[in-house]
Amino acid sequence: MAKVISVTNQKGGVGKTTSSINLSAALVEKGQRILLLDMDPQGNASVGLGVDTSELEATIYDVLLNEATAQEAIVKTESGVDVMTANGDLAGAQVELLNEIGRELRLKKALASVQGDYDYIFIDCPPALNVLTINALVASNSVMIPMQCEYFALEGLSALVSTIRAIRETLNPTLKIEGLLRTMFDKRNSLSGEVSKQLQNHFGDKVYDTVIPRNVRLAEAPSYGESAITYAPSSKGARAYVKLAKEILKIAEHKAAARV
Repeated sequence: MAKVISVTNQKGGVGKTTSSINLSAALVEKGQRILLLDMDPQGNASVGLGVDTSELEATIYDVLLNEATAQEAIVKTESGVDVMTANGDLAGAQVELLNEIGRELRLKKALASVQGDYDYIFIDCPPALNVLTINALVASNSVMIPMQCEYFALEGLSALVSTIRAIRETLNPTLKIEGLLRTMFDKRNSLSGEVSKQLQNHFGDKVYDTVIPRNVRLAEAPSYGESAITYAPSSKGARAYVKLAKEILKIAEHKAAARV
């Protein structure tokens, strides 16, 4: 049964989609079966893996409105990552679900039919707390939080932790923080180092050891419909996400061993 992880931060531009795409691709290279859900109406995760969003017969929008099954909205990509696609139609789901009973549970129910087909399901969330993000959090086992090491990111993190706590108290009692991922890290910037230390002091081992550096190849790859893992495998950015994939699998092994 797949572990479902929402990749989210209410602050935009912190590397959510970049992390979702590249971590998914890196885990595929490690032999994992991966589904990436594109929950952002911009459809960047879909486009970033080479999907033509103008030619889709069904998307996650149709799934949320019960007009298509999860399987019908999944596209297999050349990277080996399966993508449940999105396009601009998804923006309308927020309005159309507004008065629907049980609207927060739509995604969770839809995923039940495909969870057995994957090892991990990542949900690339929009940078806002809306019905799409709530659906993602309700459907998830845990939350991965990409964030830049800057002052305003800490303020946004506080709001996100409060949101997670509220979802846990009302809709998903088992939801937890999977880990905090430091992205766009510049070791030459003293503030980055200071914020990084604050995160480690407050969240301890919830902060991944892996740090994602600023890297031009990470920014270039989506324009070619590829992850950096295949576009520029020797780049610092690609190597960092491969390292993150190894770290995540190692953590999972330790947890499994502890349960035996």
